[in-house]
Amino acid sequence: MATPTGTTSLTRIEADTRAALLDVHHYTVDLDFGLAADGADTFPSTTRIRFTARRPGDTFVELRPTTLREATLDGRPLDPATLVAGRLPLRALTAGEHELLVHADMPYSRTGEGVHRFTDPEDGLTYLYSMCCMTEGPLVFAAFDQPDLKAAFDLTVTAPVGWTVLGNGIATEENPGRWRCATTPPISTYFMAVAAGPYHSVRTEHAGLPFGIHTRRSLAAHLDKDAEEILDITRRCFDRYHELFDEPYPFDSYDQAFVPEFNAGAMENPGLVTLRDEYVFRSAVTDTQREVRGVVIAHEMAHMWFGDLVTLRWWDDTWLNESFAEFMGYQVLTDATDFRPWTEFAISRKSWGYDADQRPST
Repeated sequence: MATPTGTTSLTRIEADTRAALLDVHHYTVDLDFGLAADGADTFPSTTRIRFTARRPGDTFVELRPTTLREATLDGRPLDPATLVAGRLPLRALTAGEHELLVHADMPYSRTGEGVHRFTDPEDGLTYLYSMCCMTEGPLVFAAFDQPDLKAAFDLTVTAPVGWTVLGNGIATEENPGRWRCATTPPISTYFMAVAAGPYHSVRTEHAGLPFGIHTRRSLAAHLDKDAEEILDITRRCFDRYHELFDEPYPFDSYDQAFVPEFNAGAMENPGLVTLRDEYVFRSAVTDTQREVRGVVIAHEMAHMWFGDLVTLRWWDDTWLNESFAEFMGYQVLTDATDFRPWTEFAISRKSWGYDADQRPST
């Protein structure tokens, strides 16, 4: 079925069929944000995917560009006109290894999907961040976009000189304005994440890993005021999860970016959690508001193991992914800090469960 945006929704049967056909190994993604602050409506995106077909067959890759400039499969050109409703067909695959290369122009967003671009009215500075969950990754790069087809990611980014770039792996500025993120372990496509802009950052190190919190410059003083509390909660929860889980934290860094116009509470991107910047408090707040922010920090950290390392095969298990992280968020914050958030849960959250439990669909 075509959606109003002209894309076709992936069905469970299609996902099962594609997962039975393909092993996806590696994404190399290059994004050019060099003109992001100059009013450009699109950004160049290049994706190289290495994958294996278990047997001969047909499949497709998802892609939702403004312009598909070039695509090749094993060096052979594909007709850009075959891209229909967000799907580029890959026909007559032979058994064995393949490489897909895609050059496209992608749209900037103001809806919190794909790469969201925000210009701060306070100082005119521009900020970018991605939101690939649940099905918006193809607005950023070409992808076999389903949660059970995990692969390693290598990300490079061109950005204006003076910007900070963040990703799923440690980001290093190799040349002025040219950034490379460390290779990730295998992750689902909906977890690919990038943030770029003149972010204000507070950085530290814990358990041998770099930790950072980031927000736009106009909120720098407010973030600095709360930085020690945010980082203290982060460190304490991190240590508590290591007491609870035998498996060590599986990524190479832990950044939390408080981003503007975010259309969710937060998103558990591996190594780069994005949170709505309303959690950077601008004025005096209640203890309950501070508790809720702490629960969100602990909730998203739970997903690093349960959701990111171990991932649902299909979206019908989102309930388990989220309910477990919700429980862990409240319990681990209780275990690790002086906060007592279960009272807030009983008052404001528990009723949601009762309401859902009464529905005919339950």
